[in-house]
Amino acid sequence: MGTTWSVQVVAARGVDLHVLHRRIQVVLDRIVRQMSTWEADSDISRFNRAEAGTWQTIPSEFLQVLRAALRIAEASDGAFDPTLGGLVGLWGFGAQAQPRGSADELQQRRLAASAGWHRLELDVAGSRILQTGGLWLDLSAIAKGYAVDAVADALRADGISAALVEVGGELFGYGRKPDGSPWRVLMESTPDEERAAQLEPRVVELDGKAVATSGDRWHAYEHQGERISHTLDPRTGKPVAHSSAGVTVLADTAMEADAWATAMTVLGATQGLALAERLQLAVRFVDRSAQGLQEHSSSALTALWPA
Repeated sequence: MGTTWSVQVVAARGVDLHVLHRRIQVVLDRIVRQMSTWEADSDISRFNRAEAGTWQTIPSEFLQVLRAALRIAEASDGAFDPTLGGLVGLWGFGAQAQPRGSADELQQRRLAASAGWHRLELDVAGSRILQTGGLWLDLSAIAKGYAVDAVADALRADGISAALVEVGGELFGYGRKPDGSPWRVLMESTPDEERAAQLEPRVVELDGKAVATSGDRWHAYEHQGERISHTLDPRTGKPVAHSSAGVTVLADTAMEADAWATAMTVLGATQGLALAERLQLAVRFVDRSAQGLQEHSSSALTALWPA
């Protein structure tokens, strides 16, 4: 998926860490074969190349992620959209990245017209998906989170009592460290800017919880004096114009945290916090202003901060 992973575990002395490492890699390789656009023969890449009107049978995990993506797309009123693969590449990101700065209005309109989460047709009973023509799936904003959850599930099944799992910056922690303390994670968007702004360090405890952060610190570039973010606004087909320095979401699963961090980045602090309060989502925005960085958090998140 074009990224890295790391896992910290609490394991008995007799556990062979080489075997555990291989077990983790097997899980991740399975998900890559299904949902990575970096692999030409993955299930998602084959779907993207499929002819219009053809159905493709997909593995149950792929179907599970797609169903979650559609739920979040609907709940966010389209701020999260898994069908923007063509536009992601057009703007110079992802596995099919075109030269940066080469996007033109005609291509953008054409690719935007063929995208749209509402065009996805699933046959849940048959575990199939219909290529309606020109659909280009990209699950980069949710599949890494799912991979975190899948690794955590595999570790628990193997008897690992506690672990902190990270894939591409998305984290899930469960159990306690040997000293009895929970896994603690520092929320950060742009560390240098946060220190300069003297923002209070925000630490969350992960025991059956996941955290994901999105923002323009990751995967952005400058073009003709404009900062181009990798997060696209499905409503315009263009990079988010008001990209926050960082948007962090805490959730029960890394898949949800991953997807909602993207959706909240698209919505921005005003709309995003209103939706977060309505859905009781734990979200933190760090935005730039003339006065420096400003922090805004939902009530569901502030209630989870350690006393």
